[in-house]
Amino acid sequence: MLSHSRCLTRKFGRSFSVIHQGSNALARRSTAALPASHSITLNNHVKSDPRSSVFQIQYFRTSVAHRDEVVTVKTPAFAESVTEGDVRWEKAVGDSVSEDEVVCEIETDKTSVQVPSPASGVIVELLVPDGGKVEGGTALFTLRKGAVAPKAAEAPEAAAAPPPPSAAPPPPPPPSAVGPIPTTMPPVPPVPAHAMDTKPVSAIKLTAAPAAPAAQADGATKGARTESRVKMNRMRLRIAQRLKEAQNTCAMLTTFNEVDMSNLSELRKTYKDAFLKKHNVKLGFMSAFVKAAAYALADQPSVNAVIDDTTKEIVYRDYVDISVAVATPKGLVVPVIRSVEGMNFTDIEKAINLMGEKARKNELAVEDMDGGTFTISNGGVFGSMFGTPIINPPQSAILGMHGIFDRPVAIGGKVEIRPMMYVALTYDHRLIDGREAVTFLRKIKSVVEDPRMMLLDM
Repeated sequence: MLSHSRCLTRKFGRSFSVIHQGSNALARRSTAALPASHSITLNNHVKSDPRSSVFQIQYFRTSVAHRDEVVTVKTPAFAESVTEGDVRWEKAVGDSVSEDEVVCEIETDKTSVQVPSPASGVIVELLVPDGGKVEGGTALFTLRKGAVAPKAAEAPEAAAAPPPPSAAPPPPPPPSAVGPIPTTMPPVPPVPAHAMDTKPVSAIKLTAAPAAPAAQADGATKGARTESRVKMNRMRLRIAQRLKEAQNTCAMLTTFNEVDMSNLSELRKTYKDAFLKKHNVKLGFMSAFVKAAAYALADQPSVNAVIDDTTKEIVYRDYVDISVAVATPKGLVVPVIRSVEGMNFTDIEKAINLMGEKARKNELAVEDMDGGTFTISNGGVFGSMFGTPIINPPQSAILGMHGIFDRPVAIGGKVEIRPMMYVALTYDHRLIDGREAVTFLRKIKSVVEDPRMMLLDM
């Protein structure tokens, strides 16, 4: 381009050079006047007319169009057994969100589904009210990509703006305006005689009037009888429905026993540090009971079976999938540990730790809680001493664990203090007889009190 300009200058004289420099200055001024979102391109591929000094300028927009794009976010697809849910909004209209930040949560009867933002931007409109019902594919909200909320944009400007200068203090008066400082006290006026007849200061309660309203307000607050109503979420409603169905369907009966936890406690105390160092997971009592339940279920297959009310048949399972009840702020969830019959203590502890972590983070999927042939509920973590669990349908039995407390027991004709735990088995008496239920619970008691029996298959 430079060589071409020099040739034209030599051919047409100095006038072309002046015009060419003027056009370049015009292009520079035009470029400087453009906003930051625009750019300029000189179309140098067009053949230049020697008699013309006007260059073609093209304007084009960069990513502004994509940045200001408004997208509609829809409800993700639910699992096969879930058809609808209730929306609980975490953000409001005008809020700025970053990519993958949770905008709302959809509560279903089994779990909660989080809906993240697909990109950074500002929420333009909420298409579903808080608490509204949605199905898979329902439009939830609209998002303007790349935008920033007005409050967030104005905050730095407000912080950067200096505070207005305060008014200057008034100048001191001139010295000439100040009078002479008195050296003697002014005379005290005489007190009239009738002033002595007034009440003493101690008899005048100046704070009595202001304190009366405050005392009345405190009394009203303490004696207030208020009520508040909170809508039940879908998970709690589903739990209530299933528990009532279990009472109406199953012929529930509960049998009890007690377990001496001395050997298991000593085993855990001896190997917990080495177990944690090798497997990076803590050794607890739950893995022993889960393994003991799988061992006892193989010995009593009727406890692992279920009645099919549709075909009036008994379904026996050759596998053991144990549901472990976990309490969450939104309700009781029962994630399933599958194929426990082939797992050892380490595998069970890792599976329990993984399910508990997902439950605390509200990341349990419906697939994590589907199925299950037997349930274990550990109320002992809350200090429960004794209780009767309710069957988790369509299962036929549930084992209830309770707290470990030192109690006097008879050992070899002597009274000793041992760490004891009450255990309870609630079962469906339509399928499981008392003999199978008691034998099952005694098997759990024997293998927990002496874990070596599971190794010897006794």
